[in-house]
Amino acid sequence: MPEQTFTASMDFIPKAMDFLRSQLGEKHAALASHVELAVEELLINIVNYAYPDISAKQTDPPVFLLGCRWVNLDGEDQFGVWIKDWGRPFDPFRQIATPDTSLSVEEREIGGLGVHLVKHITSHYAYSGSDGSNTVEVYFSVHED
Repeated sequence: MPEQTFTASMDFIPKAMDFLRSQLGEKHAALASHVELAVEELLINIVNYAYPDISAKQTDPPVFLLGCRWVNLDGEDQFGVWIKDWGRPFDPFRQIATPDTSLSVEEREIGGLGVHLVKHITSHYAYSGSDGSNTVEVYFSVHED
């Protein structure tokens, strides 16, 4: 199961995306856009919100662990991605309100649209929090052409 640790800053998100693309390979390049869109949204949330109490005196920067694997889930081939951080506990799938997409952009409250998108482009999503860490898992259906 390939995994890599990244510094939790916007500067490292492109490197995380490169890591995922390398795991998908050319055979599954069509899947890459959905994977990148969903994972980038989740990583931006971690960078912006997981570590609000970081002290300027802290010597070790906050990090996230990114991993992926190929699985058979419910009888279907899936590409699974998991992200683990040690920031404040937060379940994006339950704690972010579902936006009212029937409203116009001007009428809609800010926030929640990214996680809403993640829920709709993944086949499965999950959150678990334990021992001071948060783990988000997302799965993408692999359709062979």
